[in-house]
Amino acid sequence: MNQNDGQLIAVQGGHLRVRVEGPQDAPALVFSNSLGTTLEMWDAQAAKFSRDFRVVRYDTRGHGGSVVSPGAYSFDLLGADVVAILDALGIGRAHFCGISMGGFTGLWLGLNAASRMSSIAVCNSAAKIGTADAWNARAALVRDKGEAAMKELAQSSPSRWFTERFIQADPQTVARAQSWIAAVNPQGYAGCCDALAGADLRERIAGIGIPTLIVAGSADPVTTVADGQFMQQRIPGARLAEVPASHLSNLEAPQAFDDALSQFLRA
Repeated sequence: MNQNDGQLIAVQGGHLRVRVEGPQDAPALVFSNSLGTTLEMWDAQAAKFSRDFRVVRYDTRGHGGSVVSPGAYSFDLLGADVVAILDALGIGRAHFCGISMGGFTGLWLGLNAASRMSSIAVCNSAAKIGTADAWNARAALVRDKGEAAMKELAQSSPSRWFTERFIQADPQTVARAQSWIAAVNPQGYAGCCDALAGADLRERIAGIGIPTLIVAGSADPVTTVADGQFMQQRIPGARLAEVPASHLSNLEAPQAFDDALSQFLRA
């Protein structure tokens, strides 16, 4: 990965690495990465959807070529980053598709920036992901052990991200995903862990009033199908698509993922 590949857009405290593809006058579609990955996780989706959409991808704050601002992050900050990208690119409204941490950013945008969102796709995510204690412990670990901790997380990540069947069938994709997390700045990763520790929208998501797609991986141990059903039952009119994958479903089951997103966006 060339972390300079793309343009830099100013946000609070620095710049985000952003890549824009597709027709200038097409509807905008923003893709947001998961914790420990970069905008490259969306390569296949960008190639497909940029035929009909102005595809905007970015490295979440603390990741890849984006700013590693100090201290704890929040979804107020991560969500505002998306709005800043839209402002800088002159985009009034956009469709948004995020996975895991990026999916939670989508929920935040659906509640706090609905006038800028045509729709949100919340993939392999939940209205509350994990526990505060677990996220706080992981943040403390990576702050303490730095790059060594990121390499340890890279070693253990396949079992959280992919099914065993996929790990055996496509080791190249698995290794590529491991390389992303191994290279993430420990302080940036910890800042996003802090954001996840404090993130709980279970009582608020019923207030989302824009079209919403929820994508759940049938074998996802991190954000389960039950998490997806919880959101679907509370967000008015939300659709739920279950795909045959674990946590990074766009990488493990790209055809099913793309089909679900395409059908939703066409509707």
